[in-house]
Amino acid sequence: MKSLFENNAYEEVVRRVNALTPQSQGQWGKMNVSQMMAHCCNQIETAFGDKKLKPNFILGLIGPLLKKKLYEDKPFTKSLPTDKSFIVADERDFEKEKSRLLNLIKRFYEDKGTLIGSKKHPFFGNLSKEQWAMGTYKHLDHHLQQFGG
Repeated sequence: MKSLFENNAYEEVVRRVNALTPQSQGQWGKMNVSQMMAHCCNQIETAFGDKKLKPNFILGLIGPLLKKKLYEDKPFTKSLPTDKSFIVADERDFEKEKSRLLNLIKRFYEDKGTLIGSKKHPFFGNLSKEQWAMGTYKHLDHHLQQFGG
């Protein structure tokens, strides 16, 4: 599994984000490209603890059982349910969200787990910094594939 701490994976994700345009169309799901980038920002902000999520009792019980799905090579299933706090339904500015996402990806890559290694995932429980980096890469890859990137 690729990790967002790896130089090649980081450069690949940056290249793929830079290839997105306001006209990029989703192949599944309800989000447009700007909403998708905002959604991905929310995930990375959660990794840093910048975005706080309310605990969900049910997901808190089953999340640790599903944790290995974050860092196994098998891709995420298309159109998975999204926690309400990660749904972005309002219109977003494409350039603003793209810039925000690229900055967060860079911050994540350069941090190498200094800050994220101490954060408990709100659904999956304790994750090592390597598991955070693999899960974040996989989440970004999933949504970049969604938009053909």
